[in-house]
Amino acid sequence: MTSIVIIPARYHSTRFPGKPLCPLLGKPLIQYVYENSKRAHLIDDVFVATDNETIFESVTSFGGKAIITSIAHASGTDRVAEVAALMDYDIIVNVQGDEPLIQPQMIDEVISLLDDKRASIGTLIKKVEDPEEISDPNVVKVVFDKEGFALYFSRAPIPFCRDEWKIQSKEQRAKSKDVKSKFEIRDSKFEIRNCSCYKHIGIYSYRKEALIALSRMEPTELERIEKLEQLRALEHGMRIKTKETFFETYGVDTPEDLERVKKCLSTSL
Repeated sequence: MTSIVIIPARYHSTRFPGKPLCPLLGKPLIQYVYENSKRAHLIDDVFVATDNETIFESVTSFGGKAIITSIAHASGTDRVAEVAALMDYDIIVNVQGDEPLIQPQMIDEVISLLDDKRASIGTLIKKVEDPEEISDPNVVKVVFDKEGFALYFSRAPIPFCRDEWKIQSKEQRAKSKDVKSKFEIRDSKFEIRNCSCYKHIGIYSYRKEALIALSRMEPTELERIEKLEQLRALEHGMRIKTKETFFETYGVDTPEDLERVKKCLSTSL
């Protein structure tokens, strides 16, 4: 099977306009994503899909490939699907344009998941190691069956460890001065390494026909509630196969995130 990485990159981010072009240790952020994607062994090509001429010119200036897409897309998935429909590849990998720490091994892992013919989509997961991530709605959690197929994705803590955790009242949160936390650990012997909580790593592989079909579907009820696009696929009966990765990656949503990634890159140099 042939595979291509398509990196969606839009200029007008609400929280961080011009994010793909932000300088990061001498290179634009998008260049890190592109170059790391090129190092994957199982891909045949890499393209940046963008609605912005400046991003297009930046990518081509460092020797990358880019294509201009419609400005009307509601999501990166739709942008990737537009480009995928024009190309003759069996597997499409969506690597987010704000993931400069993406590892080529992660791309190979997510492509290999589609060796299972039952899977329409592949994605990666990682065991939660930081207790604060369990209750963080920005960290998407996932539960899956014994063969690795996703059962559900949520911003809530899933599975909920009833015997170890309990929901805090507003009064308890105010008293502890931790207004973000919705639950506390009840069992004093609880250790995070024994928790069966996994977070979703937002890289996807799609069979081409599944991606195009998904992009043509209307948002579903669960998707609207959780603001998670992958629930649309599950609600329509598509099977998403997961695999645990041991790599950590950080997306860049704010200038503060950029500083954190800069520190990570500086340490690895």
